[in-house]
Amino acid sequence: MVQSEPDDLLARLRSVPLFAELGDESLKLLADHVAEFEARRGHLLAQPGQPGAGLFILLDGRVKVELPTKTVELGPGEFFGELALLDEAAVHTGRVVSDSDIKCLALSRDDFDDLLQAEPTIAVTMLRVLARRLASVIR
Repeated sequence: MVQSEPDDLLARLRSVPLFAELGDESLKLLADHVAEFEARRGHLLAQPGQPGAGLFILLDGRVKVELPTKTVELGPGEFFGELALLDEAAVHTGRVVSDSDIKCLALSRDDFDDLLQAEPTIAVTMLRVLARRLASVIR
């Protein structure tokens, strides 16, 4: 699915906090389930209230996430849309717009489910990171 060189892709996945604790075999399996996605500056990626399609991991460029109480900028190695992986009823809470040309990896809910069937430990690792992220938001 992915066009990047395999070693480069594994290194990039390892640099993403959400996947940093995964072992090599789990990262290779993950690499088989992600797809590259590019968008131009100003592209609307998510709209509040709309259903989430999956997880987006920024490789290059920046996005602006406009939340009800603040605006956050995300850059390479950061991610958004993670709740859509865990709950098919999840809707976006913020508006996400590319602030520059971007390159992302996308992981759909179906691919995530397939990935968890093959390697359930990925879920435990990801949940730890997501819990830390949630804790930092509500402080």
